[in-house]
Amino acid sequence: MSVPAPALHIADLRVSYGAIEAVKSIGLEVRAGELVALIGANGAGKTTSLKAIAGLLPWSGSIELHGEAIRGMPAHRLLGRGLALVPEGRGLFARMTVAENLQMGAFTRRDVQVAEDYDKMYERFPRLKERAHQLAGTLSGGEQQMLAMARALMSRPRLLLLDEPSMGLSPILVDRIFSVIREVSGQGISILLVEQNARLALEIAHRGYVMESGQVCLTGPASDLLHDARVREAYLGESA
Repeated sequence: MSVPAPALHIADLRVSYGAIEAVKSIGLEVRAGELVALIGANGAGKTTSLKAIAGLLPWSGSIELHGEAIRGMPAHRLLGRGLALVPEGRGLFARMTVAENLQMGAFTRRDVQVAEDYDKMYERFPRLKERAHQLAGTLSGGEQQMLAMARALMSRPRLLLLDEPSMGLSPILVDRIFSVIREVSGQGISILLVEQNARLALEIAHRGYVMESGQVCLTGPASDLLHDARVREAYLGESA
């Protein structure tokens, strides 16, 4: 029985802003159906890595999506191949309604189940159904994060990239968002999660990577990283 290709395989990824190399020859992998956490301090290169994977920044090296090299593919083609990004700051269409943002999430699809998926998103996020005709820019921070995730899920992704989903949210809303992340992962969707709350990320992930200064400095099962003295001291606020 053949082993399925990883959802994401990266080797020697480099990303520069002018003369500054923000990502320095990293390698990482997300296996099919796996939830992988990418943690590190601000400025470590996590968001830059996600943007490169999603086709939003130029890069060098190798990125394969489900075994297919994606060099030169623009973001909209990657979306059609099953890769969706929920960006830091949500990136909603502020002057469009909730319903219109969900429609934009499905713009690459031509199947007959799109309408069914609208209903699923409203069931998953009842607040969005209440706000269906409200402009996205007028939603609360928590509602915007729900909409950003729902919009990405409307594309029926095989690989979901999440960038700081808990940022600026109350503890109750963080619990709700992470409950959805666990639910989505349980449905077999591969996830690469960038999250400042390292404990929260590692508690739900299968494996993790730690980035420092544009490089991966540590990797392993998430449960091992949770108990690693270096991770506990640097990212969990605990003494070794």
